[in-house]
Amino acid sequence: MANTLTFTDFKFDGQTSVYHGKVRDVYNISDKYLVMVATDRISAFDVILPKGIPFKGQVLNQIAAQFLDATADIVPNWKVAVPDPMVTVGLRCEPFKVEMIVRGYLAGSAWREYAAGAREICGVSLPDGLCENQKLPHPIITPTTKADEGHDENISREEIIGRGIVAEEDYVQMEKYALAIFERGTEMAARHGLILVDTKYEFGKHDGRVILIDEIHTPDSSRYFYAEGYEERQANGEQQKQLSKEFVRQWLIEHGFMGKPGQQMPEMTDEYCREVSDRYIELYEHITGETFVRAEETDLAARIERNVAGCLSKL
Repeated sequence: MANTLTFTDFKFDGQTSVYHGKVRDVYNISDKYLVMVATDRISAFDVILPKGIPFKGQVLNQIAAQFLDATADIVPNWKVAVPDPMVTVGLRCEPFKVEMIVRGYLAGSAWREYAAGAREICGVSLPDGLCENQKLPHPIITPTTKADEGHDENISREEIIGRGIVAEEDYVQMEKYALAIFERGTEMAARHGLILVDTKYEFGKHDGRVILIDEIHTPDSSRYFYAEGYEERQANGEQQKQLSKEFVRQWLIEHGFMGKPGQQMPEMTDEYCREVSDRYIELYEHITGETFVRAEETDLAARIERNVAGCLSKL
């Protein structure tokens, strides 16, 4: 199986700290820039799975970079350079401690809550009689708190502002940006025969401005359906054909794992890891309309260290 990068421990010039997230390792350079390494780790139910997925980091990083460029006319973002297929270098910002989840369809965790009887999610009321994967009358925002560890939690707009997590002026700006980027992402997906179902955005502040940070419209942060056959599958009560990380969650659920105490993580065979890799590459090619070029390398860490050092020396 192809090499994977599941852990990094770089020492870049000017490095002041490093944060190891579920998927990304983020290096602080002189409190001015961030080096964000998209590893091949994969997480579900807020748990990091035991094996890496070949080329996953490259897929995530390159999709995010393309969409950051494609939405820069809507919202300023943190991206400065992409020195390596698995790395983005950007501005260091003060991140807001919420994630803006935009939903155009009732799917995933929102559907699971709705099916269990909830008719209000994150302060947003939903009518009776909706079906799984049904298109909503208009996109809605269901924010969550951004947890440093453990599970993110649903929260309402009113709670976020009332508790002072985000100032009202900044939150209103984040809402406007999130809905506008979602509209752009929806249009771009449609051109390639896909439906952008839901996604998450993260924002921060830099020099007094609200700016878009982290990844956008990747299979880790978004859910896509194939447009062809969507209506027919809905009419027949069939599951939608989708490109997202949801198929990993479903595989775990079928094997009795949802990240709860006492549950046993199922074995991830090399064959299964290759299957997941193929799905990520498939999404890349569908959403970008380009052929994915595998950045073959026996020593991923050495390549990244070399490329990032060259980039930082020019900043």
